[in-house]
Amino acid sequence: MFVAARPVFYFDFGSPYAYLAAARIDDLVPEAEWRPIAFPILLNELGRLESAMRRDPTPVVAEVSRRAAERGMPTFKPPPGWPLQTWSLAPLRAAVFAGDSGRLREFSKAAFREAFVDGRSLADPDPVREAAREAGLDPAEVEEAVQRPEIKQRVKSNTEEALANGVTGIPTVAVGDELFWGDDRLEEAAAAAARP
Repeated sequence: MFVAARPVFYFDFGSPYAYLAAARIDDLVPEAEWRPIAFPILLNELGRLESAMRRDPTPVVAEVSRRAAERGMPTFKPPPGWPLQTWSLAPLRAAVFAGDSGRLREFSKAAFREAFVDGRSLADPDPVREAAREAGLDPAEVEEAVQRPEIKQRVKSNTEEALANGVTGIPTVAVGDELFWGDDRLEEAAAAAARP
């Protein structure tokens, strides 16, 4: 297992729990490095994709809606067809490019808002372009970057790394060799990160 020198926040834009975690992680684990991964591909490697695709999303919507309301966040509104018809590699690749431009957090938070506040599918290019614009990036440049082989490879490498490190769900925060899976475990991750 690769042990990072600083905490790593693994996420995918298809996860509303990652959306919740993204709103809090900078307050709890500010030193965490954000790392986008292709979670369905990881699930496929684990042999769990088919069962995940059959799961009824209704309880997740209810739970995330409750947590968002308790935290004073905007009303949770997943896009039509979520989760099956809304997942895409494009926003993950855009996030990698945004990271190269020093705007990963800004882009990611804007993309999560597009998906789970505005209810727009990130499989469509317009919400990804809008998130890029909100993050201070040139949407046309982002659109071109998501086609670059090296950007595609980095999403793949991030996903392979997460799998090799034992990540089985998202969001996950890796602190040393410890994994904290779930929005509700960020406080534990923060405590682990604070240990000398």
